[in-house]
Amino acid sequence: MNLLKYESNAEVKTFLNFPFWLSFGLLLMEKTEWNQVDWKQVEINVFKLQKRIFRASQSGDVAKVHKLQRLLLRSWSAKLLAVRRISQDNQGKNTAGVDGVKSLNPKQRLNLAENLTLTGKGKSLRRVYIPKPGKAEKRSLGIPVMEDRARQALLKLAMEPEWEAKFEPNSYGFRPGRSCHDAEGAIYVSINQKPKWVLDADISKCFDRINHDVLLRKLNTTPTIARQIRAWLKSGVLDRGDWMPTEEGTPQGGVISPLLANIALHGLEEYIKQWAETWKGYKNENGRQMSKINRRQSITLIRYADDFVVLHRDKSIVQQAKTLIEHWLHGLGLELSESKTRICHTLYDSEEEEAGFDFLGWNVRQYSVGKDHSGKNAQGKLLGFKTLIKPSDKSIKRHYEKIVRVLDSMRGKSQEAIIGKLNSIIVGFCNYHNAVCSKEAFKRLDYMVYNKLRRWMKRRHANKTPKWCEQRYFHWTKEKSLKGDDRIDKWVFSTPSEVPNSSVAGKHELRKHAWTPIKYHKKIEGTRSPFDGDWRYWSKRRGKYPGVKKRVSKLMVKQNGKCARCGLYFNDEDVLEVDHIIPKAEGGKDEDKNLQLLHRHCHHEKTAEDSKRQAQEKIKHKSTIDVKIKVDNNGEEYVDYVEIDDKLWERLV
Repeated sequence: MNLLKYESNAEVKTFLNFPFWLSFGLLLMEKTEWNQVDWKQVEINVFKLQKRIFRASQSGDVAKVHKLQRLLLRSWSAKLLAVRRISQDNQGKNTAGVDGVKSLNPKQRLNLAENLTLTGKGKSLRRVYIPKPGKAEKRSLGIPVMEDRARQALLKLAMEPEWEAKFEPNSYGFRPGRSCHDAEGAIYVSINQKPKWVLDADISKCFDRINHDVLLRKLNTTPTIARQIRAWLKSGVLDRGDWMPTEEGTPQGGVISPLLANIALHGLEEYIKQWAETWKGYKNENGRQMSKINRRQSITLIRYADDFVVLHRDKSIVQQAKTLIEHWLHGLGLELSESKTRICHTLYDSEEEEAGFDFLGWNVRQYSVGKDHSGKNAQGKLLGFKTLIKPSDKSIKRHYEKIVRVLDSMRGKSQEAIIGKLNSIIVGFCNYHNAVCSKEAFKRLDYMVYNKLRRWMKRRHANKTPKWCEQRYFHWTKEKSLKGDDRIDKWVFSTPSEVPNSSVAGKHELRKHAWTPIKYHKKIEGTRSPFDGDWRYWSKRRGKYPGVKKRVSKLMVKQNGKCARCGLYFNDEDVLEVDHIIPKAEGGKDEDKNLQLLHRHCHHEKTAEDSKRQAQEKIKHKSTIDVKIKVDNNGEEYVDYVEIDDKLWERLV
């Protein structure tokens, strides 16, 4: 039978491909345009298959999981989505692999999607070094070529739902719908009623040392997928012109590497819980023997990627847990970092360590307090302590040093440029820490920044008095508090007003840390996953994520978690952009009622439509482009509209 080629637009191509015309969809045509793709239908098609994979994995039907994964890997919709993820949505998409390709144009994206299959081969990675925050050493990344990135994104679409149904409830790193703040919330829930001993541990070079054979056995997947993953793991690295084999590890920088690392470390929490069941005759504080369920619940392991903590009220149990974890990690070719691993108490100083520990940029500690500040247990009795999670001293120092570096490097720049650069740094730091007890830390940082700005002004105007400098660079803020009142701390570093001799700030103001409201984060429920299909739950959560800008959060709630253009729910991997419904070029204002939240690709489509419409409007009125005021013989003025020929108009447009 001869295979006929069919001309089609992207909408028909997407329809024919999923699910019953899957094989027929591969014959469709080159005349499809990337900007014609119906992304709403594409994402619906992919999510339906992912939800089925998730449910089959939950029920333990391995054969059905593998069947659905093969179906998704051949899906035209999944191929399109995989290419879009690595060429448009990914923030680090402009980093080249060994082939030097940094980006793809729309035609190249479509060609890549049409030829996207698992080949069982992988090209070498390009070694790139990036600085570690607050450290002299650098982190090594392995950057795949564009084709391998697309294959990894496609395979991730198929594998992630399967493992999301298996992953443990207290695993939070690199998982959809979970964040650092969920890990922080889990720690608080574990210790807020009872002081405990803590094993604060870090796995040394986790991504670089995972045993390949153990990881592949753990995957327990189809031969095709196993061959492809093995090829990527063994592909080698090109470092400054020298090729080196990769005998172990999943190099950071690949799309699928975080998922593979999570799969390798899966089972650690359950291993500790099963060990807790074997404690014979173990009793609680009241001397009563604990049941098997209570023994499991008494010990907690919370992991974010390669950082984890183990919490229990008995120091000897925590010490034994450390030994068991070291033995478990040895089977993966991993070990704990001696310099970053410590055992301490959350409330009392011990002989070796001070109370409290740092985790993900926060300091977790309990403080002894009187009855007026103490919390109460479930029976209403005073606890005698208070649990506080605050920004750690290291993260505060690192943030302040970053501000100092910006000010020192921009001595000759304008005040507007300096304020713009600093505001992005301050907002990012505050958005991360606004879900913990940060108010005092924010005030302290504002004081430190103020002193640094005074030194900066003195250096810039060595011959001027401090009073002159402050009048030149500090003014009263126009920004209101959350209640709409004038702010108490309204003296801010800002540009002068356009009104002469005015003490009110101009257009550009340096934001203060202390203006950020504290909004405590609600931890994710148990083993919830975006693939469970409960969009009412997920649309409410996404508008309340820490780090989401206030304007974005408002629009998220207003739009019920959906894109205003395509109507699809936003998910974790989507890049969101705020759009002006009526463009500014057409007189639209920068106010809430003229704003909407869109996917990045939807925003690109709308911008293209707006530009086309504006060009057409210009063409309609091209005969009135050149206007002149003339005087007739009677001395009266009249308007003369000068016609412009088509060639001149094309040059003007």
